[in-house]
Amino acid sequence: MTRDDVPQAAELPEGQLADWRKLVDGVLKGAPFEKLVGKTYDGLKIEPLYQRAKDTAPVVGRPPAAPWQIMQRIDHPDVALANAQALTDLENGATGLALVFAAGSGAHGFGLEPSADAVAKVLKDVHVDAGIAIELQVGPQSRMAAIHVAEYVKTMGIDPAACNIRFGLDPLAAGAVWGHSPYTWDEIKVAVTSGIKGLAGLGFKGPFASADGRVIHDAGGSEVQELAFVLACGVANLRAIEEAGVPLEQAQAMVYARLSADADQFLTMAKFRALRLLWARIEQACGLTPKPLFIAADTAWRMLTQRDPYVNMLRATMATFAAGLAGANAITVLPHTLALGLPDRFARRVARNTQLLLLEESNLAKVSDPAAGAGGIEALTSELCDAAWALFQETEKAGGAFAALQQGLIQGKVAATRKAREANIARRRDVLTGVSEFPNLHEADVKVLEAKPITLAPYGAEKFRFASLSPIRLAVSFEQLRDKSDTKLMADGNRPKVFLANLGTPVDFMARATFAKSFFEAGGIPAVDSEGFVDPAKLADAFKASGAELACLCSSDKVYAGQAQAAAKALQTASARAVYLAGRPTDAEAALRAAGVAGFVFASGDALATLDDAYRRMDVT
Repeated sequence: MTRDDVPQAAELPEGQLADWRKLVDGVLKGAPFEKLVGKTYDGLKIEPLYQRAKDTAPVVGRPPAAPWQIMQRIDHPDVALANAQALTDLENGATGLALVFAAGSGAHGFGLEPSADAVAKVLKDVHVDAGIAIELQVGPQSRMAAIHVAEYVKTMGIDPAACNIRFGLDPLAAGAVWGHSPYTWDEIKVAVTSGIKGLAGLGFKGPFASADGRVIHDAGGSEVQELAFVLACGVANLRAIEEAGVPLEQAQAMVYARLSADADQFLTMAKFRALRLLWARIEQACGLTPKPLFIAADTAWRMLTQRDPYVNMLRATMATFAAGLAGANAITVLPHTLALGLPDRFARRVARNTQLLLLEESNLAKVSDPAAGAGGIEALTSELCDAAWALFQETEKAGGAFAALQQGLIQGKVAATRKAREANIARRRDVLTGVSEFPNLHEADVKVLEAKPITLAPYGAEKFRFASLSPIRLAVSFEQLRDKSDTKLMADGNRPKVFLANLGTPVDFMARATFAKSFFEAGGIPAVDSEGFVDPAKLADAFKASGAELACLCSSDKVYAGQAQAAAKALQTASARAVYLAGRPTDAEAALRAAGVAGFVFASGDALATLDDAYRRMDVT
């Protein structure tokens, strides 16, 4: 839509970027404009404003107006209960099942037994030839599950060509997570391609081999690293299948991709769009006519929290929204309680209904690539393409995905990004709502199912060892502090507390007292509020009456100049284990520390280090 399509727009002057910049410069008052420019973990710039991108075309993904597949995880170790869950899910809106087998890359502690008997029981009464999508998530110890599924279809007299099964064979992702392999890549690809040819020979359509970017995302990697890994694994699969005697035109349909979708809407949309463009470039380089790559999405594991897990519903909704708009062919929403254990019926229903509402009420699938022409997303898509292609070429020069893993090339880049990400989590620059910000110390326990995970035999000798890309959750460091608080509560009936030593009037202390309360409660240390004080003796008496072990001075810089040192000394005399000050260190830092101030609490300060110090001073381990 343009101005010409809206008659009323003719009455208004057309906005210009230069006009906007003049207004912004007035607000910045001499500060550099670059303060408004953000950066991704790949160093890509995110401008505060973009103009409409011209001469762009929609990125071809799902067929027009076609909904994505609503996938539901089936990972309960008890196959009878897993089957009941599968039937309930299909009866209530799911259009596909993600069969997660034990020790698979996305199992997260649970999963199905990879035996023929377990497969048959899980799929009992599931009409796999009625348009239901089945996706297998397997690992090295559960790779035979693909064969068992094929055998089950044959035993039931079902036409394999009528089935919609993605077999999920992906030894590269599995090796990256495990950090070792008993076989060379040449040995691995022979085994995998023989399995693919066997499945195709039975009449299954596939796709059979996956390129799983979740491995990178789960380990804390960046969008560029995830895309480059998917490209490297996808190309490795294509090469292996072609070397096994399958024409590239047929191999093209045998490979699909998996990506993680997180709560960063614009980056997630740009990432999915970029993968389609990058894969089309690879197809063209292979002399193939590009066809839309099948992309399966999982909402991100690393963004799940154990604390205030209901916020996970919001994160999953944003992730699903972004992946759906960006053309994902299938989406699996991780239930909001998965980080705590096996999700119950309610959590599974919410995960399923998140997609149903977006499809049936918001009609997200009715518009193909709504981001086309949006300046910001088009720019991010283009920048991701360029950076990911460069990293993919670097991986290829190293000898391909397996060789790059052996050399530590991939792991080293992911580790550097993870370190930067964890530093921003510690400083609360990257916000984890319900954990590092807006914590709820009175949250009720959340129910999960009781289940005993399946233990599988070790997978071969560790002939080739390399650094593993182990999955992480970003909230763990703050959750560990909350665990310390819970342990103390269970031990003596009280949590550790901090006394907000407010100085002056509410106008002086309110803003910093509010900040300090959230800061300490993010570590499981509830705050005891107080009136504003001027007299150090009365302040000390109020601290003693509060029952707190810690104190935090809260006020304005002006009040601090006249009262902070005396207040700190009084609190220290009153046996405070540690006295903190809400605010950045100033020229008076040395004098304040000499008066007893142990540390400073301020935005972008290292919250984890300060909170760890607080627990250490209280002798809480």
